[in-house]
Amino acid sequence: MLLFSDQHNAGTLGCEGHPDVRTPHLDALAASGTRFERAYCQDAICLPSRCSMFSGLYPRTLGCLTNGDRTPVMDEVVSMQETFRQNGYTTAAFGKRHLMAGCDAGWDTAASHMHSESPHDNYVKWIEERGLAAEFAHDWAAELGRGPKGGSYAQVEIPFAVMGTRKSQLPEDATMEAFSGQRTAEYLKERAADGQPFFCFSSFYRPHQPYTPLPSYWARFECNRWGTGRNNDDAIAMPPSLRQDPAELPPMLQGLFEGRNRVWRTDLAREDEQLYRDYVSAYYALVEEVDDHTGVIMNVLEETGLRENTIVVYATDHGDFVGRHGMIEKCAPGHNVYEETLRVPLIVSWPAHLQTRVVCDGLAELVDIYPTLLGLCELCKPELVQPLQGQSLADTLRDGTPIDREFTVSENWSQATIVTRDHKLGIWCEPPEGKGPDCRAFGDMLFDRTQDPDEIDNRSDDPVLADIKADLRSKLEAWRATE
Repeated sequence: MLLFSDQHNAGTLGCEGHPDVRTPHLDALAASGTRFERAYCQDAICLPSRCSMFSGLYPRTLGCLTNGDRTPVMDEVVSMQETFRQNGYTTAAFGKRHLMAGCDAGWDTAASHMHSESPHDNYVKWIEERGLAAEFAHDWAAELGRGPKGGSYAQVEIPFAVMGTRKSQLPEDATMEAFSGQRTAEYLKERAADGQPFFCFSSFYRPHQPYTPLPSYWARFECNRWGTGRNNDDAIAMPPSLRQDPAELPPMLQGLFEGRNRVWRTDLAREDEQLYRDYVSAYYALVEEVDDHTGVIMNVLEETGLRENTIVVYATDHGDFVGRHGMIEKCAPGHNVYEETLRVPLIVSWPAHLQTRVVCDGLAELVDIYPTLLGLCELCKPELVQPLQGQSLADTLRDGTPIDREFTVSENWSQATIVTRDHKLGIWCEPPEGKGPDCRAFGDMLFDRTQDPDEIDNRSDDPVLADIKADLRSKLEAWRATE
């Protein structure tokens, strides 16, 4: 059971000690297994991250480093779900997949949020049939200025919202999260009845923008001022580094403070921080809705008797700034260095067979999920053109064996970042034509996370760290030359 969200900042979990967000169901899942507190995505944007996870290959190997990339390698892969299907499992995906080519092959059942992914069975069609097309179009247009593709409002211009943030007009049982949760619950009940082994991908669209939470969730947060946090019975806490000087940020992020985007108006939010508070609290509300629907799915597993023999994984494709560095969403490109976008929640639980109540601080990657599940389920490996590049975490989950990884890498066409236990180096690359901005003139970004966990002080030119920088650059360039 692979539970997945989109753009979930790893720090916005109750079990991470967040001052505002409460996630009792995800916290319980973490307590019943292992939470990897240093898990990283391979590219902080949807398609490359997801294709990497489902193929077991790094984005560089796939040739997929931004949304829309498609290469022959992607056509040749044997996806994680296809491997399960070849081993006798029935496979299903509910909600946003955002996969391509072979990475999206192998589903017996699929119902997406997006019309383009599942033309005959999707959330847009479901919401239209319920007579709620206008309400959802209002939500969707907060970012995009029109309704969703495949719907009756697809060509209707609707006012967008500053910072993509406003209240949802949908009933609580009609959101994208409700759709994923309901369809997953129905599927699990069917599997409990027929006894078929299954691989189920239950994908939530949130907390990805547009930030349009249900009023009942948003009302949980006092956001008319900065306080010490909801968990201190106070207004929401101001995100660290929210007031960082924009001149210290990469060029593509600086541009948002100059009003270059009609929606992501961080320039206006700098003048009126209520815009920040609305966005941040709306994001928290969406996280809590995802948590509640996670709880519904977990309850179905328990009630049907499936939980005892079901491995449950929770992860996301990348993070969200949630106000840190004064930024919003993931601000691609130019974002592929910061912890807020690269670090992801990763939880694996199978209480009768694996360790429980473990927090692992080793470096893990989303690309590890595929070989890990093969190992835990003792499946035959498929015949592959490209061997899996992630490493199995099965022994770590079983007995606490340390993860044997010195560093992790995340990259897009413009930027590559190497992360070690204590340091992080981001370098700018020369992108192929049309693949991204060339920001090499800005220079490298080096953070000493032991002294600067909020990643404010770029020490790339600090002679004290010159040897560390040279070592990281050497390792990164060697890795990029071989993958």
